[in-house]
Amino acid sequence: MTAMCFSTPAPVARRVRAYFAPVNRAAQQPVLFDPGPQGWFDLDNPPAPWLNLGFIQNFVRKASSKSSAIAAGIPAAPLEQVRESIGAQVSLQFLAWTKLSMALATASQHMNMIAPGAPSAAVRSDSTASTIVLSAGDAAGFSAGQIVAIDHDYSGQTGYVGSPINGAYLRQPLTDVDYLRRITFNTGLVAQVTGSTLRLAQALAGGAPESGVKVQAIAGFVDREGGSFYPEWSGLFVMEGVQGERIIFHYPRLQPMASAEESALPLAAKGQGRLERVILNAQFLALPVTDPLDNERIVCYRSFLPAPNALV
Repeated sequence: MTAMCFSTPAPVARRVRAYFAPVNRAAQQPVLFDPGPQGWFDLDNPPAPWLNLGFIQNFVRKASSKSSAIAAGIPAAPLEQVRESIGAQVSLQFLAWTKLSMALATASQHMNMIAPGAPSAAVRSDSTASTIVLSAGDAAGFSAGQIVAIDHDYSGQTGYVGSPINGAYLRQPLTDVDYLRRITFNTGLVAQVTGSTLRLAQALAGGAPESGVKVQAIAGFVDREGGSFYPEWSGLFVMEGVQGERIIFHYPRLQPMASAEESALPLAAKGQGRLERVILNAQFLALPVTDPLDNERIVCYRSFLPAPNALV
């Protein structure tokens, strides 16, 4: 049976979807993405450890790589080109304020605000990424609608801290026992408290809690202007064409490069009110990695998955 083939125009995409995954800072390991087996993933359920940030707007890629020519002969003429430098930048706007979008939109450390007077409680080893099991009686200190943070007690360690996602780098020991829960990305909203169990509205970003961690209520999130810590994430951006094709941009290493900044988007026409949507601006610097295929240093992969039966 002969397949029905057609020639496609330039892809037409309505919006861009963004996904991020944590870089292992201590081991310097970014998250790689293979578009062959993974390119057609369910856009609402990305493969682990990618985290879905939903739709973004004003997505702009800017290459800053430079080439130069080697000249030879009399008169001199170009002999060949060499790559003088490699680099790229990405800018975008997040349409929702979440812990992760706030953290990605600032070139500084992002933290949790411990709720006033909130004690920590030990998490049992039979907990999962969305079900937190506590010892008898401890669940009474929590209620539905609270945001909680889950990580170890701080015990004086230095270097990259926070598990399983690094949230800070410490050059000297501190005395705050709650510090790791202040900087952890293992946070969630309590949807229901049943007996000794906290059921979360969504799975923890870092997966099932590690052994020995504690849970503590937090009031919100805060980031600071300045500081010496630069977060680092792997980024994945997907444009889905109306005919089923996909354009995928994979940046193995992205560091936020701009201070926290917001934009106001008016919700009504001029003269009809002052309601404005406050959105987060983000700008990233792409750092290089060595491609294990041939040991070339790169900053970005662009992949195109054609629509079914499209001529190539």
